[in-house]
Amino acid sequence: MQYSVEEIKQYAAEEDVKFIRMAFCDAAGRQKNIAIMPEELDRAFQYGIAIDGSAIPGFGGEVHSDLLLRPDPSTLCVLPWRPEHGRVVRMFCAVTQPDGTVIGADARSLLKKTVEDAKKAGLTFAFGTEMEFYLFRLDEDGEPTKIPYDRAGYMDIAPADKGENVRREACLTLERMGIRPESSHHEEGPGQNEIDFRYADPVTAADNAVTFRAAVDTVAARNGLYADFGPKPLADKAGNGMHINFSAVSEDKRDVMPQVLAGVLAHVEAMTAFLNPTEESYRRFGSWKAPGYLSWSAENRSQLIRVPAAVGEYRRAELRSPDPLCNPYLAFVLLIRAGMEGVAHNMQLPPAADLNLYTAPEEIRARYRRLPETWAEAKAAAAASDFIKEHLPAAIIQYYT
Repeated sequence: MQYSVEEIKQYAAEEDVKFIRMAFCDAAGRQKNIAIMPEELDRAFQYGIAIDGSAIPGFGGEVHSDLLLRPDPSTLCVLPWRPEHGRVVRMFCAVTQPDGTVIGADARSLLKKTVEDAKKAGLTFAFGTEMEFYLFRLDEDGEPTKIPYDRAGYMDIAPADKGENVRREACLTLERMGIRPESSHHEEGPGQNEIDFRYADPVTAADNAVTFRAAVDTVAARNGLYADFGPKPLADKAGNGMHINFSAVSEDKRDVMPQVLAGVLAHVEAMTAFLNPTEESYRRFGSWKAPGYLSWSAENRSQLIRVPAAVGEYRRAELRSPDPLCNPYLAFVLLIRAGMEGVAHNMQLPPAADLNLYTAPEEIRARYRRLPETWAEAKAAAAASDFIKEHLPAAIIQYYT
């Protein structure tokens, strides 16, 4: 909902709000914030709140480091885990230079511009994420261990599934923040969980993904646990993915999804450094249903892109390579841009790989291009890509590569 400045000030006064968290993400997608008092709201909306950009990863060095946070009033929400009296609310912010120019590393603003460009091209995109995480026990000093909270398996139930109450609390917390989870369950790994979200417009979906990680971290800590979103927390168990469900609708009612998927497949190697931004990310690929090849299918989960069985408004595609440490704003920017290019150039989708690539003979697998097998390979592919140079600011490319 779009609130006016006066409505937000009135809300703060009537609901006993004492702190407003001005939230933003660094170049890697990690949420940051600075808290202001309600008396500073006028200044925040008129001039912005100053921060030291040189201390934020990806925001540049000490020269021209004075940056401003400018709040987006449509993102106002209460943080339910803070006290009822002396409430705390949050607003996402644009990050700008003192003259009002948005900085290159502000991926949220970049996504908003990308969505506008897609609409001008007659395309509307929607996204939903499925994010996995492990719950680990803490030691006597409160530090995380690698001891899983339970030994349950895929979609097991209590009492084997000890994460049930944590997921329940996380879902209810998110619901109080205006975010609607679609489903939740225990995943394959011991102590591994998954919560899925309803479809939303790209910016809202990315905001929800960032908020989700913060909410789960908080709920886990309140339960004496540690939530690990790393792509491969346990070497011999399933990794954590952030499967991205996406769809595209053309204003002229054409079926553009085949061209969108073709565009994504054409550029996914160059995108991988941004979808999988750590060394650990590449230890996940190629096992436990994590993809290793550039392929698609409507039939199985060994492929990079899966097209689930669905019709009408539920028709979508699922990209299975990203992991939860990626910056969702950047991920969605790249998927939209690749999809737009696929439609603009009428790219043709290659034949479906309706086979199990985990068990297929080597001569069959040799027909398919592989995803980058190391972070160094992924960064080299990104640095050499004209597609990446065209659609991402130099500051972001330099940070990742």
